[in-house]
Amino acid sequence: MPHDERNVLGGPLEPCGTDPVTGFYRDGCCSTGPEDLGSHTVCAVVSTEFLALQRALGNDLTTPRPEYGFPGLRPGDRWCVVAVRWLHAYQAGAAAGVVLAATNERALEVVPLRALRQHAVDVPDDASTLE
Repeated sequence: MPHDERNVLGGPLEPCGTDPVTGFYRDGCCSTGPEDLGSHTVCAVVSTEFLALQRALGNDLTTPRPEYGFPGLRPGDRWCVVAVRWLHAYQAGAAAGVVLAATNERALEVVPLRALRQHAVDVPDDASTLE
């Protein structure tokens, strides 16, 4: 994993999830690079509504796909989702929670920080650090 990647708060990119192992590179982090054409950079805590909307849009995240090492997601799982797909869910009122410290700063090329912060699930004790 590239150690120079930053999160949307400006700090080091923290791991998103290892059960199931997420990330475009399946390293547990929302790392990105030239091969990641979709920009799997938002560390989401998926909800029933988010998963249902994704399925309706043709992005089935619940069905296991063993050939891709994909176990299928359940509500509460942490997963690096495509930034534009998270934005579509946000606009439709079905945004998943976001782990800001594990969301790659590259997500900001697509999603406004304000939108991510509205759904943050890892707000630090001192919220003034988010300003």
